[in-house]
Amino acid sequence: MSEYTLTASVRNDLGKGASRRLRRANQQVPAIIYGGEQAPQPIAVDKTSFYKALEDEAFFSSVITLKVEGKPLQVVVRDLQRHPYKPLVTHADFLRIDATHEITMRVPLHVVGQDESKAIKEQDGEVHQLATEVEVSCLPKDLPDYLEASIADLELGGTLHLSDLTVPAGVTIVELTHGEDHDQAIVNVTKAKVQKTEEEEAEEAAASAEAAAGEEAKGDDEEEGNKE
Repeated sequence: MSEYTLTASVRNDLGKGASRRLRRANQQVPAIIYGGEQAPQPIAVDKTSFYKALEDEAFFSSVITLKVEGKPLQVVVRDLQRHPYKPLVTHADFLRIDATHEITMRVPLHVVGQDESKAIKEQDGEVHQLATEVEVSCLPKDLPDYLEASIADLELGGTLHLSDLTVPAGVTIVELTHGEDHDQAIVNVTKAKVQKTEEEEAEEAAASAEAAAGEEAKGDDEEEGNKE
């Protein structure tokens, strides 16, 4: 599990105008902490460290240490609001967590084993990733950064399902707790489609044009015959 630490201050100046002023200052990002038995707490997160953390995929599926006025708090990211066209985060939601209670999170799914796959290297197979995330439930300490789906031994035409994933101890795939009907397909390998060369495409286009011209000429001949 990756470790991230962010610094924040309590935000007492509330409202849309206050949030705009905070963003305009370009040093902090307005956010809120909620969950647990405590009331929601508006905060302002240091922008530099926050934006740096956002570059890492694992940040979104990690337990984060949020130091609010110097007091550490364990949280996870629950939601981000982004500017409609600028690369800016306008607001962030953090959820308090308890080390003794399980949390439910979506973690990235990585497909591995392409270099060892005979279906790809020898049988002209093509990988299709059908899911990019998997919802898991576990204690905060057991939260994985991601799960791996290996296609090293997957045959051409084969499919991997959620039940084929190997998960760390203490981690449960949520969908599988709902029954066998929820054992979703996550990746498959099929025969790659043959890509036509430019020469082949040109020949087909010429043949189509010639056929169209022939039909047009035939129509003209029939029309002339009817006139006679």
